[in-house]
Amino acid sequence: MAEFSDTPLMEITLRRYEQPHGLDKRGTLRKICLSLGLLQPGDSRDVIVDILLVLENVKHLKKDLSAVDIKQQVLQIRTTYGLSDLGTADSNIRRQLKRLRDVYLVEKIRNNYRIIEFSDLKILFEQRIKTIILNSIVERNNEYFEYYSQFEGIDTSNESKNIKSEELQK
Repeated sequence: MAEFSDTPLMEITLRRYEQPHGLDKRGTLRKICLSLGLLQPGDSRDVIVDILLVLENVKHLKKDLSAVDIKQQVLQIRTTYGLSDLGTADSNIRRQLKRLRDVYLVEKIRNNYRIIEFSDLKILFEQRIKTIILNSIVERNNEYFEYYSQFEGIDTSNESKNIKSEELQK
């Protein structure tokens, strides 16, 4: 029998929050990151929000940015909001950009980054996250449920065999 790894091929965390109200642009992007599992609740290291904000701010200019440019603008945003510089190391900026690429919000073109095709985040969520990621995961889960159905009604556990033999001995 083939060995299967317990390492997922793809995963996504989705969270539901209260309806949006009273949030500024950064606060709204923070909730988006939280709802997509890109940020953990209560996490103070939320530089991914600022990276997304930087890319959203230059999207209308149809401009790609290097990781260095993104870092500089992230530092400016964090200073403006009175936030610490935690998580702004070059390596972490690149890691967060990779996470945004993995959920199909950001693309890399010749070492520069941008929101995919300068699209609206709502459209990317509908077309990429829901259609590609979520449907793929649901389909694979369905395959496992369907595969499992061959075992339903078949009792292969040693525990139930022991119980049956104890009952027969009584």
